[in-house]
Amino acid sequence: MRPSEAPALSEITVTDRQAGPYGIATGPDGALWITLVHAGRIARLDGAGSLREWALDAPDCGPTVIAAGSDGALWFTRYQDHRIGRITVAGETESFALPTPDSGPFGIAPGPDGAMWFTEMNTDRIGRITVDGQVGEFPLPVEGGFPSAIVAGPDGALWFTLNQANAIGRITVEGDVTVHSLPTPDAAPVGIASDGVALWFVEIGAGRVGRITVDGDIQEFPLPDPAARPHAIVAVGAGDCWFTEWGANRVGRVTADGDITEYDLPTPASEPHGITVGPDGALWAALETGGLARVAP
Repeated sequence: MRPSEAPALSEITVTDRQAGPYGIATGPDGALWITLVHAGRIARLDGAGSLREWALDAPDCGPTVIAAGSDGALWFTRYQDHRIGRITVAGETESFALPTPDSGPFGIAPGPDGAMWFTEMNTDRIGRITVDGQVGEFPLPVEGGFPSAIVAGPDGALWFTLNQANAIGRITVEGDVTVHSLPTPDAAPVGIASDGVALWFVEIGAGRVGRITVDGDIQEFPLPDPAARPHAIVAVGAGDCWFTEWGANRVGRVTADGDITEYDLPTPASEPHGITVGPDGALWAALETGGLARVAP
């Protein structure tokens, strides 16, 4: 399907090009929370359009992916200084060192056990941090797999992408790991989401969207543009997901039957990365060039 115009799609500027909005999540306070990866800050945008920013203790810490925790705070990875960060809805921040040096934490998500689970891209580990800051790590049975995004699945386990191992992984809360290889070579999966039934993921290397059941059955749906470089994905319902196309400057939608619709973003080369369902029910994507894109429900 060719890209189509989206009259309900708009953009707002939240910072300058040097700050780099990257991750985005809806907080328990009904606001959007955004990582400013190049500026070492966390931003909050409320429903009235009011924006606040908080500087972190290290400007070059690289805050990347952000997610709401079970404790009512927001948790995020600090890829550059290898820490996990936490910010309350009042803006109080703290961070936690990881046991393995230079681990490169990237994806983070709440688990069914109340802890936050995260990936360590540089060291082939999945990490777990409790809300009081206790950290554990689980080694993966791959070398150089580059674990990237992670999400809680409908089966009570955590599912994650292995970008360089060309696979999707599953880890139980006890630390048992299963790896499912992808059919397409060099697919390089990144973002992953659960729709409550199955897991959906995007293949930045192959220009595809994939779906994997909890039993490991895999389907792949090619995008019209193989060079679109899909990056992040979020589910809005069973068999209904939205994703960002970093290389093609679009957001897209995929349904259970593999039907794909794409929408061009208004600003050229805006570099869409993270995507979330906002408190208003719209889709919001972080644009690394300084803005947010909104697709009305």
